[in-house]
Amino acid sequence: MFDFSLERLIYVIPAVIIALTFHEVAHGWVAKIFHDPTAEQAGRLSLNPLKHLDPIGTLLLIFVGFGWAKPVPINPLYFQGNRKKKMLLVSLAGPLANLIEALVGAIALSLIWHFAPYGSVTNYFYNFFYYFMYINVVLAIFNLIPVPPLDGSKILAGLLPDKFLNFIISVERYGFIILMALVFLGLIQKIIVPPINFIVDLLLKITLMS
Repeated sequence: MFDFSLERLIYVIPAVIIALTFHEVAHGWVAKIFHDPTAEQAGRLSLNPLKHLDPIGTLLLIFVGFGWAKPVPINPLYFQGNRKKKMLLVSLAGPLANLIEALVGAIALSLIWHFAPYGSVTNYFYNFFYYFMYINVVLAIFNLIPVPPLDGSKILAGLLPDKFLNFIISVERYGFIILMALVFLGLIQKIIVPPINFIVDLLLKITLMS
């Protein structure tokens, strides 16, 4: 999705770092709300990107268009009440955080478009916020794919009857292999590109026309 030009990289790299960081922190904060101190004890509630970035996942997101960060450690044994529902909400927090960030990026684009004077600085921030919006949408949609270790697999586990949990757990050991196979076969692109384009177009229409 992205080329290797310096012009693209000066927009993409900072946008990727911010998007991945808030995605992981969101998981940890929701888990903490549910009385799980694991992420906090591991130092994963920090906004320091170095705590969250996975080398392979980050490079893939920069150069290919989708990727991941280091998973935040979660221990659902700390959850009180319906653990299955709370694990679903913890898993959903990351993609939701990215969609909120995408909306912020779209609003920033609108403000620059309508009010900022033309110039090189304005042009940089306009391009940056476009990539910021786009990358956050990519990260949200990609992570909703129901293949381990992505958030979508845990969300699916929270929605399905308990009798399917053993099957989902058994697939986890092969999740990364399945995911890489889908990537290199080009199937991931076919799955995620239509909803990505739909959401990006919707955000632009909502904000730039307001």
